[in-house]
Amino acid sequence: MKITGARSEPFSASRRRALAQARAQAHSTGQIEPAEFLGVTAAEMTPSVSAAVQNLLSQLEDLRGQVGRLKARLTEVEDLADRDALTPLLNRRALLRELGRVRTFAQRYGSPASLVYFDLDDLKSVNDRFGHAAGDAALKAVAQRLSANVRESDVVGRMGGDEFAVILVQTDQSTAEAKAAALARAVEAEPVKFGDGSSPLQVSWGVREITQDAEPEALVSQADAAMYAKKRGRRSA
Repeated sequence: MKITGARSEPFSASRRRALAQARAQAHSTGQIEPAEFLGVTAAEMTPSVSAAVQNLLSQLEDLRGQVGRLKARLTEVEDLADRDALTPLLNRRALLRELGRVRTFAQRYGSPASLVYFDLDDLKSVNDRFGHAAGDAALKAVAQRLSANVRESDVVGRMGGDEFAVILVQTDQSTAEAKAAALARAVEAEPVKFGDGSSPLQVSWGVREITQDAEPEALVSQADAAMYAKKRGRRSA
């Protein structure tokens, strides 16, 4: 294969215009012409060189499509890996990652944020009385009601079993306490229905303001401890 013309010679004005026109056409059509790919004009290429380069460009375009599909699939897989299998919420791993991100933001900008930990009370009795499908319906109801009553900037996740967590941004401890109580009321507002039956929902909760001196796992443990303290207090009352 041979490319005619001396590439070592300076570009002439007409040659520059020809290349500029080829590039403009390529940008408008989204396709790269063989001559433009090699940085020459069409007149400087033999038919065999043009055909070979065109074949190469077709292969590159196919490869680009495959890479695009692979990236889309990878994004889909990563999203699935971050989601709880039963509900559409983030799972524990993903929520801990978001907790670390929010903590870093709070450190950098002095913005308050809080973690609320929820526990669905008496899930075992629902499972025992009505079956696991009813228990699953209860967990899905909690997930939906929590998600429906927070801001778009807040983060809701299922930590596993009957436990959920909510990250409230721009929210200090006292404000988070009030918001947690409101969320609990929203969850408990009406029974969950399944088949021909229904069951009331009741949740316990605890709050821990997110501070720079605590790692995400420690924040979760402390919010969890606050939740159990409230639950014990309610039982003893």
